[in-house]
Amino acid sequence: MSPLPIVVLISGTGSNLQAIIDAIAAKKINAEIRAVISNKPGVAGLQRARDAGIATHVIEHKQYPDRNAFDAALRDCIDQYQPQLVVLAGFMRILGDGFVQHYPGRMLNIHPSLLPEFPGLDTHRRVLAAGHTQHGASVHFVTPELDGGPLLVQAVIPVQANDTAESLQQKVHQQEHIIYPLAIGWIAEGRVQYENNRIFFDGKPLEKPVQIPACNAY
Repeated sequence: MSPLPIVVLISGTGSNLQAIIDAIAAKKINAEIRAVISNKPGVAGLQRARDAGIATHVIEHKQYPDRNAFDAALRDCIDQYQPQLVVLAGFMRILGDGFVQHYPGRMLNIHPSLLPEFPGLDTHRRVLAAGHTQHGASVHFVTPELDGGPLLVQAVIPVQANDTAESLQQKVHQQEHIIYPLAIGWIAEGRVQYENNRIFFDGKPLEKPVQIPACNAY
C-alpha cells in the first residue's frame, strides 16, 4: 500500500509530531508527512519538521481579520498537499464549522482527557479537583462540536494520591506519544473507516473507543 499522506498542524513544541515522525522512520506506520503547518512562528515543532526534511509553513492567525479568513488560508495551504488525513498535534486554534466539514472523516485530534469527560483546557487540574481516579488521553475524529467527535482510542492512567497537575501532564504526554501514532497506523492500514459520524474498526462499528492500559507501549 502507498503511504498515507498526512498534513500535521501544530502550535508549539511538536512532541506528538516527533512521535509520529519517529514511528514513520521506524516503519511502525505506513505514512508520509507531506507538510507541517503552524499558526505561530518560531515554535520548536517547526524545527523538528525541518530536521526531518518535511516542508513547513507558518500561517499566523493574527495576520487575518477573522476566523473565516484564517481558515480559508489554512485550508488552501493544506489542500496543495492533497492529504488523506489532517492531524492536529497541539494545534491551539478553534476551527470553524466550514473548515471542519471540508475534511469529513479526515481530521484527527488528540485531547488530554478521557473524553467525553473534561473537554476544553486545563484538564489535569480539573481531574484532580473532581477527585477522579483515572485520567488519560483520547484520539478522536474532529467534528464541529469542540472535542466532541467520535472516539477512536484512549490511553488510561491511574491518578495517584501524590499526583499534581504537572505530574499528570507528563504522564499523559507519554501516553499521547503512544496512541497517536497507533491510531494513524490503523488508518494507514485501512482498519478504520468513518461513515455518517461513526467509526468502523476492522469492519465492525466501534461502539466505544479502544482503550490501551498505560503500561502498554507501541
